[in-house]
Amino acid sequence: MDSALSDPHNGSAEAGGPTNSTTRPPSTPEGIALAYGSLLLMALLPIFFGALRSVRCARGKNASDMPETITSRDAARFPIIASCTLLGLYLFFKVYFPNKSYTGSVLKTWKTQKSKKGKTAVIQNPTTRDSHSCPSEIFSQEYINLLLSMYFFVLGILALSHTISPFMNKFFPATFPNRQYQLLFTQGSGENKEEIINYEFDTKDLVCLGLSSIVGVWYLLRKHWIANNLFGLAFSLNGVELLHLNNVSTGCILLGGLFIYDVFWVFGTNVMVTVAKSFEAPIKLVFPQDLLEKGLEANNFAMLGLGDVVIPGIFIALLLRFDISLKKNTHTYFYTSFAAYIFGLGLTIFIMHIFKHAQPALLYLVPACIGFPVLVALAKGEVTEMFSYEESNPKDPAAVTESKGTEASASKGLEKKEK
Repeated sequence: MDSALSDPHNGSAEAGGPTNSTTRPPSTPEGIALAYGSLLLMALLPIFFGALRSVRCARGKNASDMPETITSRDAARFPIIASCTLLGLYLFFKVYFPNKSYTGSVLKTWKTQKSKKGKTAVIQNPTTRDSHSCPSEIFSQEYINLLLSMYFFVLGILALSHTISPFMNKFFPATFPNRQYQLLFTQGSGENKEEIINYEFDTKDLVCLGLSSIVGVWYLLRKHWIANNLFGLAFSLNGVELLHLNNVSTGCILLGGLFIYDVFWVFGTNVMVTVAKSFEAPIKLVFPQDLLEKGLEANNFAMLGLGDVVIPGIFIALLLRFDISLKKNTHTYFYTSFAAYIFGLGLTIFIMHIFKHAQPALLYLVPACIGFPVLVALAKGEVTEMFSYEESNPKDPAAVTESKGTEASASKGLEKKEK
């Protein structure tokens, strides 16, 4: 999980893209301010709207809208699993691609020679050939990045389609021929029959899927930073909407564990930044600091890992649902934690700009997002209520019936608030 905020200006080696021997010219103050402000805004949008959508998150038959509940056991194991995954990716790139591109080293090893008859032959250069330099061409970085691109191409289309579907529904006329479809995969037969996938969709969803595919093809062919951000925002919003913490204690365990994870892998090693730079995938939000000079073809990026959006975001969404459970028609804890996130990320950007080094954003976000709401709860005398609040697992059939009344009242409260 990429969760470091990096600042690549002034030719820093912490850049989100590949580096070379020539340092980039310093970015202008206006360009830096625009990049930082845009990253902050892009981080806030999926948290705010994802939290609102998490309240309305369907708990019915459609598996695509059913939230995944994170328990305290899951939260305790997550930093360990994330660390193993991160280290494995780092070792993979270091062992197989010590020079960042295996194919590049192959091209240096083999040369083409044109004969007098005009025929071209490929010969081996004995001065650069190394018997143990690289593994099979199947594992070249270009092939790996191609596989990753195809994987995120599919995921990105589905995530973006799910994100824009509620907004696009408002633009369809009432006479639009909308048909219902169902994709069902089961395992076993008779009494042992078990549903694996039960996905319901309609013609409007197919239109959204088609529009999202255009962005997907754009990303696949160009890897443009705008397409990357559209996918990144969709992943973030879906994560905040569909990943639910079962209680505040679980949220504290998750954020506390990832606090240590983030600090260690960013400050203690170069592992996280190396993996972030090696991955050609929409796992981070980026914005160019030289946009004013080069326009849409700018390439001097500041970046924010999606982990810095989704992890605090699911905790902020939990506090919104806790606000609604209090039935006081106020969203005190949601707005407090949302303001705390702005403060924490702003502090991260400030520290990064001063020291010109990639920062573990959770180092500043976790104390702010947990500390501010707890202080408010202490002031209001609601600490017990906050830590005793529990959400049932929506995949439990008994929990679905029990939650219908709460979900209906929550939706009414939000509709009044939005009006």
